[in-house]
Amino acid sequence: MKLTFNSKFLFIFLAIFLTEILIAKYLHDAFIRPFGGDVLVVILIYVFFRIFLKTDNKKLALGILIFSFAIEFLQKANYVSWFGWENNKLMRTILGTSFSAYDLLAYFVGYLVVVTLNSFQGLSSRKDA
Repeated sequence: MKLTFNSKFLFIFLAIFLTEILIAKYLHDAFIRPFGGDVLVVILIYVFFRIFLKTDNKKLALGILIFSFAIEFLQKANYVSWFGWENNKLMRTILGTSFSAYDLLAYFVGYLVVVTLNSFQGLSSRKDA
């Protein structure tokens, strides 16, 4: 693992982040917001780390998947209240408040997207691995 700065990933991150904000603000459907947003969040976290790290991309993607699963399981334990944020709408939105196996599926799809794009060199180059 090596520290770096990659402007390509910064622009990808900003585009996905803006997309996530627009989804949260304007889409209130039964598929794109709950499922698509969760798929994108895994990709968002991955590209955020890629702004600053040259590392084994498969291990990074797997670590983010495990992290996402852990957060989802913590939601089942109502962990937002551990920090006293149960009345903070922003923190409840960012961290989530309810467990869903559907979310785990969305995170896994996001992981598959990252791994697939990496295999096509879309989000990586050989020297980054």
